[in-house]
Amino acid sequence: MGAGHGGALGAAYVAADTPAHRLPAHLKLLAVLAFAVVVVATPVHAGWAPAAYGGYLVLVLAAAAVARVRPGRLVRGLVVEIPFVVFALLLPVVARGPRVEVGGLSLSESGLAAAGGLLAKATLAVLAATVLAATTEPRALVRGLERLRLPSALTQILMFMIRYVDVVGGELRRMRVARESRGFRGRGPGALRVLAATAGALFVRSYERGERVHLAMLARGYTGRVPTGPGAAVAPREWLAALSLPVAAAAVLAAGMLVG
Repeated sequence: MGAGHGGALGAAYVAADTPAHRLPAHLKLLAVLAFAVVVVATPVHAGWAPAAYGGYLVLVLAAAAVARVRPGRLVRGLVVEIPFVVFALLLPVVARGPRVEVGGLSLSESGLAAAGGLLAKATLAVLAATVLAATTEPRALVRGLERLRLPSALTQILMFMIRYVDVVGGELRRMRVARESRGFRGRGPGALRVLAATAGALFVRSYERGERVHLAMLARGYTGRVPTGPGAAVAPREWLAALSLPVAAAAVLAAGMLVG
C-alpha cells in the first residue's frame, strides 16, 4: 500500500515551514470554503463590488505571502479557470438587455457586469484553493475531509487515488517506452489503433493491479476503512489563524454593504 505517495497530485504542494503549513488541514478547508461563500455572496451589480473584489484579492495575496507561495505558482493554478473564462466571454454577447458598443461589438451591459463578477469570483476562489493545495499535503487533505465528516466511501476513494496514481502513471510510461522502442511515433490516423490498444491494456493492467492490492489488504486485516488515528486537539489560536481570512473577507463585505 505504500507504492504511491501522491507524487503527481502532490506536485501542487510546496514544502515549507510557515504558519499556514502548520495549521490543521480541516481548518484550512473550512477557511477556504467560508472565504468562497463570502466572495460568492458579494452582489455582482453593486457599485462597490469592484472595491470588495480588490479587498478580497489583497487578503488572498497576503495569505499567499505568509505561506511563501510564489506568484508563479498562483498563476499556474489559474489554468483550471479557463472554462469559466470562456463562459464569461460569451455572456456579454448572448445576454439580453441594454447594449453598449465596445470595440465595434454590441454587448449587453448586464452581461458585462455578470461576466466581470463571474471572473472575479472564480479567480479569487481558485487563488484561495491554490494556496490551500500549496500548503497542505494531499493525504492531509483527505484526513481533513474525514474530520469534517465527509462520507467514508468518498475519502477512501480519494486516499487510494492519491496512493496509486503514480503506479498507473509508471505503468503508462513503461508502455510508452516499449512502443517507442519498436518504432512507434504517433503520426497519422494509423496511430489511433495503437493508442486505443494501449488504453485498453492500461485499463486491464490497472484493474488487475487493483485486485492484487485489494487481496493483499484483506490479508492484512482491511475492513473497508484505512486507519488514520485520532486527530490532534485544535488550539484556539489555530482557529483564530485559520478563520482570519474568511472573517476579514466578511468584514470587507459588510463594509461594502454599509457604505454602498
